[in-house]
Amino acid sequence: MDTLNKNSLNNKTMGIVLLDGPYISQYSDIGYKMAETALNLGYVVKIFLYMDGVHIPQKDQNPRDFQNVSQNFKDLIKKGAEIKACIRCAAARGYVDQSNYLDGVEITSIYDLAEWMKEDNKIITLGR
Repeated sequence: MDTLNKNSLNNKTMGIVLLDGPYISQYSDIGYKMAETALNLGYVVKIFLYMDGVHIPQKDQNPRDFQNVSQNFKDLIKKGAEIKACIRCAAARGYVDQSNYLDGVEITSIYDLAEWMKEDNKIITLGR
């Protein structure tokens, strides 16, 4: 049974809110590692990108001296993580449509985060 199907069979959910963009702090890397571990442990993983966190899943990143954070999040999506980005934060940073993002990232309202908080067992916020 693959990770996506295994995780959809249990009720354990981990929500992660990321506030910082990539390459300015380690929060996106920490969030990635936490999400990957949670997926491997059978959790359903939901990630909400808020403030500068909306920079994380941008297409065509090509950092020279760092691990590609966008590629890491692409792998999380393949494993079944649900990733949403705040529409107001994205628009404020010039991302007006889905074409800027990896396939599988949804631009949405902060109200979705509120719904996750009502439903989910654990929500962790990473950022400054």
